[in-house]
Amino acid sequence: MSNRLRSLALGLVGATALATPSFAVDLDITCRCVIGGVNSATAQWIEESVIPAFEKANPDINVTLNQFGGEDAQLTQQLALDFSTGAGPDISGFDGFLIPSFAEGGLLKSLDDLIGDNYANWEGWNHISPGIRSILSYDGETYGVGLGTDVRMLFARADLLEKAGIAADWQPGSWDDVLEAARKLKEAGVESPLQLNAGVAMGEATTMQGYWMALLGTGEGVTNDDGKFIVSSQGILDVLNLYKTIYVDEALGDQRAQLLADGRNRSFANFRDGKTALLVEGDWFYRSVTAPGAEFEVKDRDTNMTWVKMPAQAPGEGIRGQDFVSISGGTGYVINPNTDSPQEAWKFLSFMMSQEQMTAFQGYQPGIRSRSDVPIPNNPFLTETSQTLLPLTTARPNNANYNSVSQEIQRMTEAVVSGELSPEDAMAQYKSAVIAIVGEDNTVSLL
Repeated sequence: MSNRLRSLALGLVGATALATPSFAVDLDITCRCVIGGVNSATAQWIEESVIPAFEKANPDINVTLNQFGGEDAQLTQQLALDFSTGAGPDISGFDGFLIPSFAEGGLLKSLDDLIGDNYANWEGWNHISPGIRSILSYDGETYGVGLGTDVRMLFARADLLEKAGIAADWQPGSWDDVLEAARKLKEAGVESPLQLNAGVAMGEATTMQGYWMALLGTGEGVTNDDGKFIVSSQGILDVLNLYKTIYVDEALGDQRAQLLADGRNRSFANFRDGKTALLVEGDWFYRSVTAPGAEFEVKDRDTNMTWVKMPAQAPGEGIRGQDFVSISGGTGYVINPNTDSPQEAWKFLSFMMSQEQMTAFQGYQPGIRSRSDVPIPNNPFLTETSQTLLPLTTARPNNANYNSVSQEIQRMTEAVVSGELSPEDAMAQYKSAVIAIVGEDNTVSLL
């Protein structure tokens, strides 16, 4: 993080040899990415494309990638500790939903405060929409640069649908349709046909890919139109009863996977191995998790794997009166507020997010990028899903308490899935916990 002496240039002045110091800046960047492991394409892009090109153009700046292979929550905890103690990488991968809590806690500085004019005048802002920019913003201030956004859907094993006698063009129109398909799949020998993320161990993947995707189907969100957290409602009960049906009453899903520390990876393995046929996930599941060469590669993926829109509880009952629902998040990169080299860190970050480098990233892993001048390459899956689902999508509340409330959502789902509490008791516990976090005036009960 600090400027360190990198070399000594020796020259002769008269008959005396004098040492003249020459300084370079060392930067390090951390992301949840490991070559050959999680988010392998991201690590390859940074190591093979971004860093070499940047160092060639900036020989006085040396950049090192720290590959982090743990869970998202572990990286979040580490960054919170580092940023609070003046340690940590100069630049870090970051999930947008964490920005409000880190900003409120003084663990991040806005790019305006940290960088100033060089940030404000960056050409990239002309190609990043306000909506995408807001992913790494809070209270009118920008804290990082988004890499892209995503959409969520219901993935299916086409080969297993065929085995269960379900039509190839199957598109469920309600939760009942999804449950009926799961029952047919189980009768056909699929061990745990349906995966809807639950529990504490999966962290935000439970809230985002599981709870939100169901809750939106009831016409509700985690907050109401006034920004108050909904702590009791028929929608919450219906979602918890859906979890109970899947994991407790009918054993249509892998209950144990929701409770294990490596449960999300187990759910990926179940899908890969044909033990699960229906799984609610983001497009990252296709782009990275099941891609050729990945740990959870689905053999003959584009033949054996398909996707459908996630239906509302019943037609027209979804958020905004929709028949189908989705939710989008986004990740990007932030600069450590304690870095000794903020301008150099920004120089690297803005270079990484340039049109040239983000276009290069599409060659490693196509995606919906933050820059409008970086098109999706010839990728039918991403083109079709983005065109279909972005008009249906919504986003998490930009609220400093959201992360803490999300953890209570995870506990609530785990209590139901484990059989520890009834849906009614789990919701009551959730209500008390959220009121303790945000205050009763910032909550609303609809029951």
